[in-house]
Amino acid sequence: MASLITTVASEFAGAVSQGKLAGLDVGSRTIGLAICDAGWHFAGPSETIRRTKFTKDLEALRAFIEREHVVGLVVGLPLNMDGSDSPRTQSVRAFARNLAPLALPILLWDERWSTQAVERAMIEADVSRARRAERVDALAAAHILQGAIDALVNLSPPQ
Repeated sequence: MASLITTVASEFAGAVSQGKLAGLDVGSRTIGLAICDAGWHFAGPSETIRRTKFTKDLEALRAFIEREHVVGLVVGLPLNMDGSDSPRTQSVRAFARNLAPLALPILLWDERWSTQAVERAMIEADVSRARRAERVDALAAAHILQGAIDALVNLSPPQ
């Protein structure tokens, strides 16, 4: 199967069969990973990959995808506040294109405010600064994935 990379939730929903989705919060130093249940009800943080060379990052993602039986990826797209692209947006788009060897549908999902929302929630929960630094990427990925699955379920709920 050729990879479908889209920002249109309905196209993605049409390309994905029922099953687990993974959320990715792609940063310059880390990739936060999240997973949702096969029924697309809830997303939760999973792990954080420390980025090195892309080939090693791809192998770590492949291992995660195989272990979790993932059928599609939701990649956070860091748009500017006005919705325009930035250099970081272009970097994430290139990263998503480079995931083609995984042969999975990819949904690029607006991630504006995801990290800030997660940080704010952890501060309100009195999570230490060190613990926040450890978990923020995976929690941001879960925030991104939850937003996407909420929209996907409203389009066409999994069978």
